[in-house]
Amino acid sequence: MRKFLLFTALLLCHRQLSFAQIDTKATKETQALYRNLAKLSETNILFGHQHATEYGHGWSGDEERSDVKTVTGSHPAVIGIDFSGLSERPDDVIAKTKEALRKNVVATYDRGGVTTVAWHFSNPASGGGFYWNDSVSKASMALIKPGGSHHEKYKQILKTLADFANSVKGKDGTLAPMIFRPYHEFDGDWFWWGKGHTSRQDFIDVWRFTVSYLRDSLNVHNFIYAFSPDNKFTTEAEFLERYPGNEWVDMVGMDNYGDFGRDGKYNLEAGLKKLKIISDYGKKADKLAAFTETGLESIPNPTWWTETLLKTLKAEKLQLAYVLVWRNDSKSPTHFYAPFPEQVSAADFVKFYNDPYTLFEKDLKDIYK
Repeated sequence: MRKFLLFTALLLCHRQLSFAQIDTKATKETQALYRNLAKLSETNILFGHQHATEYGHGWSGDEERSDVKTVTGSHPAVIGIDFSGLSERPDDVIAKTKEALRKNVVATYDRGGVTTVAWHFSNPASGGGFYWNDSVSKASMALIKPGGSHHEKYKQILKTLADFANSVKGKDGTLAPMIFRPYHEFDGDWFWWGKGHTSRQDFIDVWRFTVSYLRDSLNVHNFIYAFSPDNKFTTEAEFLERYPGNEWVDMVGMDNYGDFGRDGKYNLEAGLKKLKIISDYGKKADKLAAFTETGLESIPNPTWWTETLLKTLKAEKLQLAYVLVWRNDSKSPTHFYAPFPEQVSAADFVKFYNDPYTLFEKDLKDIYK
């Protein structure tokens, strides 16, 4: 038997936590997920993979498939999706995208897994997509905030997101909770909402409006709101430079590829220090904390899972709800972040899977209760 999670005992014996969501009307399933992630983070970490069940290395759209499941026998505990296709496209394309995403989220929920949502949000005021393009991109955070020229358009985009959020009902009729992570990696300049293209105050104003409008005006009550810069900080003060306030955030996190082997460069000491800043702030502020994105493209290091990632995660008494690696492209032979059969790190990934510290979908018991 692999790991055995005594979930009920954990719930009964655990000390009382003061973690509270910013949405006082959150569904009971969302509240349960929030509390259970907080409790599990004291002893374990959930493993996540972006787009895990939508496509993988050399395949797309297969029922009940993921590269992680093919290697280990279990889907990831956390599966990442993206709201990128819900704006700046024809209505019929958006409708088709919404239905595919809905099926994905509901299937994950019905199996007992967790969904997290990234938002590669195409610039609503100019061309250029979600990346910053010097020749066409506009600095649009000031334009979509209240009083801006594109504020009404932004409200319509948020309504599309809200309609989707209120459509993801599982087989028991309840709404699937989602960890919503907008405007990620905002401390870099590669996205149009990045630090070099918007003021601190405009970023905070847009964040606060986004949460307030979804929660208070559009009645979205199945989101857990996650704040995650990239790794361009070394102190808590730098991490919090664009933080909108504890009343506007449920989870703090970080995306960090640079310290974990990107371009062959490792600085695990720096990576651990940043994870500790996040974990410590989560404990101090009664927030969930997570390693919201990482990974090593093509995974050429055969022991990356146990010798790099797992050792770092276990080096301090971190409290992180999950760690998520990026996607496995269906067509590219090199753009993948989780192993598949015969990949050089697959055997080490099985060791990572078998470690009692890591939790996959099969290990989750009643996480919504």
